[in-house]
Amino acid sequence: MPLTLQRNIILALLIAAAAVAWALLVRQQSGMDMYTPTMGMTAALFLAIWLIMMVAMMFPAVAPMILTFHQVQSGKRSRGQAFVSTWLFVAGYMLVWTATGVLAFASAAGAEMLAGRVGLSAAAAARIGGALLMTAGAYQLSPLKDLCLAKCRSPIGFILTSWRDGQWGAVRMGLRHGLFCLGCCWLLFAALFPLGIMNIGAMAVVTLLVFAEKTFPHGERIAKVSGVALVLYGAAVLVFPQALPTFQASNAMTMN
Repeated sequence: MPLTLQRNIILALLIAAAAVAWALLVRQQSGMDMYTPTMGMTAALFLAIWLIMMVAMMFPAVAPMILTFHQVQSGKRSRGQAFVSTWLFVAGYMLVWTATGVLAFASAAGAEMLAGRVGLSAAAAARIGGALLMTAGAYQLSPLKDLCLAKCRSPIGFILTSWRDGQWGAVRMGLRHGLFCLGCCWLLFAALFPLGIMNIGAMAVVTLLVFAEKTFPHGERIAKVSGVALVLYGAAVLVFPQALPTFQASNAMTMN
């Protein structure tokens, strides 16, 4: 099969997987309590929804890296060398996000328990969310963000510096790239909790931001601009807690 056709098939599969994941998220949204950290779910269900979110939000951005990995493997096969399936790389990548989902649920459950014991008011909870948004914005401006983003923006550079042979090598490469990707995006995903973890609009904005950072010609500048915007929005929430979507929702539920 020609390499171009192989790449088109892989790209189509990635896009289809992301599209199905978005459809599942939109369908699931109506039946969830979006405005609590765990969304009222068990750990297993939370992790399943988390992985669907990662497929929906990250597959478009990671597609160039996956296609580059496949291109190199196809070149090795054409030279009679051992070929490793691209999906082993994807499996390693998703292992990182699976572990992150476990940590996210533990953190969300702990936050819910603590908030229940302390008895936080809606305004206090919103201001904590505002502080988290400001932290996410500050991270967008940090050197560590720049380092991780540089690795994610250069698939060829990653291949040259992180190549490993064999099946386990492909999994290790997926794990390594996933860690760099996590380094780029973890606070953007943390920012979804105060915005509403199943807030489709917020998820769409984060998805577009991650994609733009990683693939657009001036992705680094986009990251900086988004960081400033998050800091300003978080500061506004500190002054006006009602500016946070979850604050408005909690008030509406109380009135009902």
